Amino acid sequence: MSAEAADRVAAVGSSRPSTPLQTSWFEFLLDGSLLEKHLQKSNPDPLPVQLIIQFLEQASKPSVNEQNQVQPPADNRRNRTLKLLALKVAAHMKWDLEVLEKGLTIPVLNMLLNELLCVSKVPPGVKHVDLDLSTLPPTTAMAVIIYNRWAIRTIVLSSFPEKQTKPGPHQMNMLSIVQQEKEMTENILTVLKEQAADSISVLEGALRLKKDFYVHTLRTLDLLAADGAANGETESSTAGLRISTDELHCQVHYDLGGIFFQQGCTDQPAFVKASDHFRQTKELLKKLDLTVHVHLDEERLAGYWNACRALTGNCDPSDSQTSPYDKINSLVRAHNYQAVIEAFIKDNTTRSLPNHFRRSVLREFLYKVQQGETGLDEICHKLCVCNAVRDAVEGEVLSVRFQQLLLKPSKRMVDFILEVCTRSLEKERPCETSRRNMANFLKTLCEGLEELPLVFVVSSHKLFMELLREEERKVLVEQMRKRSATINLSAKPLPSFYDIPASASVNIGQLEQQLILSLEPRRIRQILFELHGIAERPYWRVNSKWEVPSDYINVILSIKDNLTKDLVYILMAKGLHCISIKDFVHARLLFSACLELVTEFSPKLRQVMLNEILLLEVRAHETMAAEGSKERPPSDLVSRVRGYLEMRIHDLPLRQVVGEECVAFMLNWRENDYLTLQVPPSLVMNNPYIKLGQLLASTCKELPGPKESRRTAKELWDVVVQICSVSIQHKRNSEGRVGLIKHRESSMGILHRSKFITFVKKLREPLVLTTLISLFVRLHSIVRDDIVNEVTAEHLSIWPSSLPNIQAVDVEAVAVTVKELVSFALTLNPNNQSWLVTQADIYFVTNQYSAALNLYLQAGAVCSDFFTKTVPPDVYTDQVLKRMIKCCSMMNCHTQVAVLCQFLREVDYMTAFKALQEQNSHDAMDSFYDYIWDVTILEYLTHIHHKRGEAEKRQIAIKAIGQTELNTSNPEEVLQLAAQKRKKGFLQAMAKLYF
Repeated sequence: MSAEAADRVAAVGSSRPSTPLQTSWFEFLLDGSLLEKHLQKSNPDPLPVQLIIQFLEQASKPSVNEQNQVQPPADNRRNRTLKLLALKVAAHMKWDLEVLEKGLTIPVLNMLLNELLCVSKVPPGVKHVDLDLSTLPPTTAMAVIIYNRWAIRTIVLSSFPEKQTKPGPHQMNMLSIVQQEKEMTENILTVLKEQAADSISVLEGALRLKKDFYVHTLRTLDLLAADGAANGETESSTAGLRISTDELHCQVHYDLGGIFFQQGCTDQPAFVKASDHFRQTKELLKKLDLTVHVHLDEERLAGYWNACRALTGNCDPSDSQTSPYDKINSLVRAHNYQAVIEAFIKDNTTRSLPNHFRRSVLREFLYKVQQGETGLDEICHKLCVCNAVRDAVEGEVLSVRFQQLLLKPSKRMVDFILEVCTRSLEKERPCETSRRNMANFLKTLCEGLEELPLVFVVSSHKLFMELLREEERKVLVEQMRKRSATINLSAKPLPSFYDIPASASVNIGQLEQQLILSLEPRRIRQILFELHGIAERPYWRVNSKWEVPSDYINVILSIKDNLTKDLVYILMAKGLHCISIKDFVHARLLFSACLELVTEFSPKLRQVMLNEILLLEVRAHETMAAEGSKERPPSDLVSRVRGYLEMRIHDLPLRQVVGEECVAFMLNWRENDYLTLQVPPSLVMNNPYIKLGQLLASTCKELPGPKESRRTAKELWDVVVQICSVSIQHKRNSEGRVGLIKHRESSMGILHRSKFITFVKKLREPLVLTTLISLFVRLHSIVRDDIVNEVTAEHLSIWPSSLPNIQAVDVEAVAVTVKELVSFALTLNPNNQSWLVTQADIYFVTNQYSAALNLYLQAGAVCSDFFTKTVPPDVYTDQVLKRMIKCCSMMNCHTQVAVLCQFLREVDYMTAFKALQEQNSHDAMDSFYDYIWDVTILEYLTHIHHKRGEAEKRQIAIKAIGQTELNTSNPEEVLQLAAQKRKKGFLQAMAKLYF
């Protein structure tokens, strides 16, 4: 008995009333008339969109053959019927993309519409943009239009931000499915975006058609199913649901407007196109009495229209039809800023402008200030005041920007605030709620002002007298007097971090927002003090982006005093964030405050903070060095780094990254003597980074020495080989045969490869990086075992030439590491000729010839002042030149091959002649003849062109050979100068081509 049948039996046998049974998908396969009956119900269960999902899911399930291999879905009658059923449901919904997009995911809707294209006989393999819609049968043309409408709508919808839902415990097993669907969606979106221009062209073509359209219905889809030969010319093409020209054009104009509006962000003229399409949409909507087949959001259309008018400037403030939005935007565009402020004050009584629009105007002015426009600060302040008064009248929370404005107010600004407050209550009968809200705002204003004279300006104002009762006024003024005394007492600088007075409490939300924004330790402590006075809760959780290392969490959260716990956590989290954005000044302030705080009660946390401050100083100095500073670190910092490496405190949480960066710091500043001679042996045994640092330092010290001194290099080689090795496990089957070999990352290495790479990317010292590159190049050559295509590097001779257990080395890991290492080194110094040649070799052996040639040319350019001098022969060796020749040959640049053949110590005439015989050359051919100095090659060129009847090219070759400086009777010095001149010119020409 199937699971569905068992459920039905159980339901019938139950004595309790139950909800109606849901119709299963397979029942629609068994009864052809059931679908239409189901869809006619007022509340069908399952819903139409759920049915589409079920039908397509079942039709696309992969099958498994007799060998237990997964096969793609079979193209059989069952699956074809299921797909047709899905199309019928969509046809019942009249192909309403608004509804389909809400109920179906992008992959499902993509599958559905591709099926529509298939059954509508859209020619497969032909781009839609190449189809002539006017010659296609009506339903075929309509299928193309629907698909391309969906394509551009999906692009627009995907650009809207979506809140990511966090999976709960019961959803964790769904994560892989969700990830697969996300990847499918991203792939589909990539294709749709690539074809966006074609989809727009198709829809613009649809707008040129002046005839009615037909779309498939349940009946026409049945006709197609019944007549396998239906090709679009049968009755099924015109028997569909009729859609008038105006209805379709209205919908298409709206969709095109949306895509052009989105493109306007990067292409300003697109806003004009969007505006034109939205205008025509509005005109067609007015023309249509009953819009059965037009599915659009008229509120969104109005929003689009207003935005386009503002962005294109097509609005007149004196026009009575102009919306308030348009009037404000026109005033901003005309730089009539005083009128904007006046409009905002008037709007405080009419309230026709939404708050979000008013805030966006303020943000626009703030952006202008950030871009360097002068004279707008006061405008920003006044707009901020207008918005704050509007918020106050409506009982909303005041913005942080307004609170900051009150920190340093002038009398002029306070007068303006009072003016706006007065004019915002100028209606004949302001409601009691507005009056009460305004009274509260004036009280808040008094509490926010620290200067007593400004407080009295507010408290003596007419509006203040009207709105507050006498008792309220007296209490408030007395509070202000008392507070002023406290402020005067604390006006001088505070000697200690703990001596900060707590100010009057304000709204928790505002305080939390200030807590998030503040980077000043005293202010952070003050805010926390006030928050704990209002409500006792864990404020270190206020911002989910505050993170401290997992090594320290238990120590911090074990602090008993909640205020201290919050303060330590937040100071550390903010300090770490400042380090990550290289704001070392604020990081020092925050860490110093945290150190002062924890010193009093926790030796363990004190040492933690000292370690973090050390890491901060190391990173600050390394950042300066990366930016070009040559200043050596102070001796105090080097001593502290040594002290950390040698530190052994029981039960102290240590972050491995501190030790890692300390070792990298010592290597970068060539403290090799300490690493090789003074570091305690116990540290070398227990800390893998110190072990690596010691071996690297020792190897670098030995490099200038005799070749026999290779013991340390061998040790470093063994350690790195272990890091790149894997262990092999053989799994036997029931018959005892070895059936499976598994690889896993080796536990024998002192570090995992990923951590090793992370460590290497903290190094800057050229000799250390060159040593590592050399090691990995040799290891790469051994595991690849390709003598012809070997990668070259410096100091290869110091490494072993073989491996005892080559099968254990992960070849792919070595290849990836070589590429990562050389790429990283070149980011530090793009002009290191040795690294450039190594990178070029890597590209060469992986058949990336254009990239390889580019880097070979760069290597030559950096050591010859862009080829104004001779490239040293140890850079352009015969091997490098032969690889450059092969690169040119593989790119069909055969004339360049012939020129380069002259650069070899012995001219390779065979390769040069073979290249010149090639007629399909992708380079400039005869324009390179001036760079040939070898008379034999020029004579061969003359012969080739004569043989082919190429008279013009033959003359160019004859002219080149006839230059007096190439006469073989000339002294050797003259011939050498002629060759050097042509070498320089050719290499400079090549650089211009490939750089």
